[in-house]
Amino acid sequence: MSDKEEFLRWIKSALYQAELALHNGDPEPRRALWSRKEPVSVLGAFRNAYGQDELNELFTALGASFSDCTSYEFELQACDVIGDMAYTAGLEHTSATLNGTPRTYTLRATQVYRREDGQWKVAHRHGDTVAD
Repeated sequence: MSDKEEFLRWIKSALYQAELALHNGDPEPRRALWSRKEPVSVLGAFRNAYGQDELNELFTALGASFSDCTSYEFELQACDVIGDMAYTAGLEHTSATLNGTPRTYTLRATQVYRREDGQWKVAHRHGDTVAD
């Protein structure tokens, strides 16, 4: 299996399951897939975070905000793996309850990954809402 095929398998399994868990209120699987090495950053639709402390605060807040995910799909539009670095760009289509209100929305999401000790870890995320 090529590096890209292995990476895509990880995106469709572990990363997908972590995002689904987050949208059901559990941030721990997402946090487990993020790098513990600096730099890490999020330029998010909800809020920004730089460094481990802010990342932990953001993921905790997101977990407390989401529940009852009825649908999550990542529509991959582009990706590549170059050595121990990779990226994805795509659309996240989500139906979940956010702060007590059911919502359906789409985010544009770009993520940067690095391979650490043989495992893929997220190092950066940029997400913003798609205007209707």
